[in-house]
This record gives sequence, C-alpha cells and structure tokens, in this order.
Amino acid sequence: MDKKNIILIGMPGCGKSTCGVIAAKVMLKNFFDTDLLLQGLEQQRLQDMIDEKGTDYFYAAEERAILSLKLEAAVIATGGSVIYSDKAMRHLRSMGKVIYLHLEYETMIKRIHNFTTRGIVVKEGSTLLDMYNERLPLYRKYADAVIECDNNTVEETVEKIVDAAK
Repeated sequence: MDKKNIILIGMPGCGKSTCGVIAAKVMLKNFFDTDLLLQGLEQQRLQDMIDEKGTDYFYAAEERAILSLKLEAAVIATGGSVIYSDKAMRHLRSMGKVIYLHLEYETMIKRIHNFTTRGIVVKEGSTLLDMYNERLPLYRKYADAVIECDNNTVEETVEKIVDAAK
C-alpha cells in the first residue's frame, strides 16, 4: 500500500470530506478529517468554539491540531481555514501531496445552507465574499494540484482526486 498522504484543502462545500472518504476507499487509504480531530481535542463543536472563544483562539487550536498529526497512507480533509497557518501548511505539505478543490463563490453559496452553524470562520465585520476572496490566493499558494469542482458530480471529483494523487 502507498504510504503517501493526500491532503485536501478548499472552501466550505467543495467536497473535502464527502469526496475524501470515497477517494480514500478507492485508493486503499485511511480517511481523516481534521475538523473532527479539532472538535475532539477541544471537546466542542467548531461553531461553538468560534462563537465562545473567538477566531484567534480557533486558528491557534486548529494549528495545534494539525501539528499533532502523524499519519501515513491517508486522505486528509482539512478545515477551510487551515491555510491561515503557514506552520500547519508546511507540516501538511511535508506529509504528502496537497490538492486544492476549487469552487467559484456562487457554487459555494449554492452548496452550503448552514453557514451559521457549520463552523465557518468569517472574521468580524467581514462577509462570506470577503472570506472567499481572502482565502483564494492562499489555497493556490499551498496547492500541489488544483481540481475545478463547480460542475462535477461527487464521482467526477473523486476520480480527479485519484488521478491527481498519482
């Protein structure tokens, strides 16, 4: 079995978790979701952590969670805000190939219906569009490969992840 990790980054709703778990099955890898790791370490839902402790605390907790990872042969779905930590992204890149699942803003809005409870970090005074525009260059900066996901089915995105992982 190939021990290399595949790390998925991208906007909320791009399919990191949904497609990641299926891609892991196809590639005979484990699946790991860093949002679930963060919730477990903090014993709190992501949105509650953001609401109660603030975005700076959330970013620091997310970075600690990422830096604790020591995985092999896994598809790793990351939280959308992981790209705000250069240290976390360097660690992830040292562990495997980073694949950015790109979505246009309009597609993200169509796919996400639970913005207020999902655990999406939007800085105070910012809009979702501000968040999108701020994150876009960071995703591209850290990506080893980019997959356009707007018009894909889950199966098509999985196929592209598997191809990009080669």
